[in-house]
Amino acid sequence: MHGNGTTPGSSEPRGARATRRAVLAAALGGAAAMALPARSASAASTLTNGGFESGTTGWSTYGSTGASFTEAGGRSGSLRLAHWSASAYKVETYQYLTGLANGTYTLTAWVRSSGGQNSAYLALKSGSAEQRTDLPPTPNGSWIRLVTSVTVTGNACTIRLYSDANAGNWANFDDIALTPGSTSLPVKGADISSLKKSEDFGGVYRTGSGATADALAVLKSAGMNYARLRVWVDPADGYCDKARVLAVAKRVKARGMKLLVDFHYSDTWTDPGAQTIPSAWSGHSYAQLKTDVHDHTYDVLSALKAQGTTADMVQIGNELNGGMLWPTGSTSNWAQLAGLLTAGATAAKAVSSSTLVALHLANGGDNALYRTWFDNAVSRNVPFDVIGLSFYGYWHGALSDLQANMDDLAARYAKPLYVAETAYPFRLDSDDDWENVIDKAEELVGGYPATEAGQAAWFRDVQSVVEAVPSGRGLGVFWWDATWTAVEGNGWDPTVPSTGNAWENQALFDYDGVPTEAMSAFAHR
Repeated sequence: MHGNGTTPGSSEPRGARATRRAVLAAALGGAAAMALPARSASAASTLTNGGFESGTTGWSTYGSTGASFTEAGGRSGSLRLAHWSASAYKVETYQYLTGLANGTYTLTAWVRSSGGQNSAYLALKSGSAEQRTDLPPTPNGSWIRLVTSVTVTGNACTIRLYSDANAGNWANFDDIALTPGSTSLPVKGADISSLKKSEDFGGVYRTGSGATADALAVLKSAGMNYARLRVWVDPADGYCDKARVLAVAKRVKARGMKLLVDFHYSDTWTDPGAQTIPSAWSGHSYAQLKTDVHDHTYDVLSALKAQGTTADMVQIGNELNGGMLWPTGSTSNWAQLAGLLTAGATAAKAVSSSTLVALHLANGGDNALYRTWFDNAVSRNVPFDVIGLSFYGYWHGALSDLQANMDDLAARYAKPLYVAETAYPFRLDSDDDWENVIDKAEELVGGYPATEAGQAAWFRDVQSVVEAVPSGRGLGVFWWDATWTAVEGNGWDPTVPSTGNAWENQALFDYDGVPTEAMSAFAHR
């Protein structure tokens, strides 16, 4: 139920509706606990009543049939489909279509969900082939667009809207559409910048069965196909410098993965709160800094190319909300920021014209930020191919905010997009003496517990949002920092060896070095 004491989207008191539904559930004789009966439905050649404005006309239901009904509060019209019951239920609302031309089709649906179901998804099925997309919880009540696709054979397919739910769990569906075409996520990535230092300080990674293994081999076998490596100019501890990026890049390419190089243009972390000029560039003029950015970018990327590990994508800067190389390249002086960005992008293309140039901001749910920033970049002819977004749900808003922003950016700039960083905890306690970034229940995103299942659901649902970006412009997602486990010496501050790890509860390896459930999300599609 919603916090106002009504069933989802209804103004009717919860008690009255719950009483009616409870009577219906009793009349079903406990069908929710039994296997669902065989489907029975008439076939049509086109999707009927996808907006539910004619109630459930054209749709069939089986299982706990009383738990599937239309009600007021449609996303674009008056009505929506709801799955809800006062007792546990299993229900499917579906359409069986025949007479289709064989080929690939995409199912699109707008959904909302309480979360907490045993299973809730939309699916497209043809013959033995089926693809499902799980419903994310939407505690803020916002609609999210999901997609799923399948290759139709035998000229027929079934559209399925399914819930296996506990008492009181609800799901809403609206604006269902079936169109030719397929969906995919070409990028299934992770940042592994911490890996080399972790290994050097004794970090151990394992397979699901507990056998010691190369972390990259484990990630690759789970479905990861793209690795992200940050590069610092002259880091205090020597890690994430050019030499070590080159060494790890060899391992990445040897595993058949693609490579994203993330230039920070600093000796340490850069983000919306810090963009510190490298010590070697201190005191340099704007003109000198443009040369520094160009030469550093060219040097690293040409060395990668020379050893046969050409970067497939580069980020010219990291989380550039306020610009880079402060104060020279601050967004308060966009002409200079544009010059610095252009210097880096030009160097990247000079090494390899096929390398994608990305510009990356944080706060992935903030559309005003992105519009302002990229309007400035575009108006100054900064060259770029791809837009990267950091999106951490405990900081950057709801998944619906990410979707709205990505939809707008895709249309406004006609560029592919990817989530350059996301993560979520699988537990709240620490594996060392250093306080974790997220370590309290009140910091979590509603509907996603700090468990392995909660972490896996977060990864899956972020991928689902990116996959649904219109015109196939959603490239994929990078998990940040997947291999940063708590190893003494591999701490947060490269200038202070005694610092600990504030991120190990958000890695994709648990405190024994075994993959968490979330790693399976690399096989999302």
